[in-house]
Amino acid sequence: MRQTKSIKEVARALKEIKDPFDPFIAECLEDERVGVRDLAIKWHHAHAKRRRAQEHFEEMSMYEQTLRNQGFQYIAGIDEVGRGPLAGPVVASAVILPAGFYLEGLDDSKKIAEPKREIFYEAILKEAAAVGLGIIHSEEIDRLNIYQATKKAMLAAIADLKIAPDHLLIDAMELSVPMPQLSIIKGDAKSISISAASIIAKVTRDRMMKDYALKHPQYSFQKNMGYGTAEHLEALQKYGPAPWHRRSFAPVKEIAGKDR
Repeated sequence: MRQTKSIKEVARALKEIKDPFDPFIAECLEDERVGVRDLAIKWHHAHAKRRRAQEHFEEMSMYEQTLRNQGFQYIAGIDEVGRGPLAGPVVASAVILPAGFYLEGLDDSKKIAEPKREIFYEAILKEAAAVGLGIIHSEEIDRLNIYQATKKAMLAAIADLKIAPDHLLIDAMELSVPMPQLSIIKGDAKSISISAASIIAKVTRDRMMKDYALKHPQYSFQKNMGYGTAEHLEALQKYGPAPWHRRSFAPVKEIAGKDR
């Protein structure tokens, strides 16, 4: 380097660079100091990671972009969480993202670690054009069955939107609605709108289960989120069902029957 910079100064300078062909990076790679060369190599690795994330995001935006090209403006992605657990609600979310929305790393909520999910949750709430929620509790799940309860939660989430959508993208479900819709298998990994909805629904439900855990700590809802883990099943056998257990689901049904 013509004017020698300290390693800290190099690190600060590299943070400002976006272009992989910037001559400063080439200088760093030829620097006699190992620390400077390592910084340049790390910059390239980080740039490649960001580029892959951007390409993945663009792939997940294809449904939305195609619909926008057809003239649709308010495209709502819809997803739910909580169909399989023994306890707690089924929660659905509907999310309308604005054109130009970008959130690096957005994906199926199950693939995202909890701390990052929380960050994404806040970012989606801040940037989305509209977010709707639908929550169906265990008593109604028992009355309707989980499939119908899931549909009802999704319809409630759509109704909760402050903007009426003109097209729906739904994760593996079809709904009786007046607007056009597209059901996408594993849509939370294929559509940014559905992925955003999956994160809103997942974080909302997880927070509810953590709240239930404070009231009934013996079931460890804060860890199992109502799913039938060995620890949860053992507590269910020992203490019987809590108010949030789904009494139409085995083995809750059998245990509840013994208590009668």
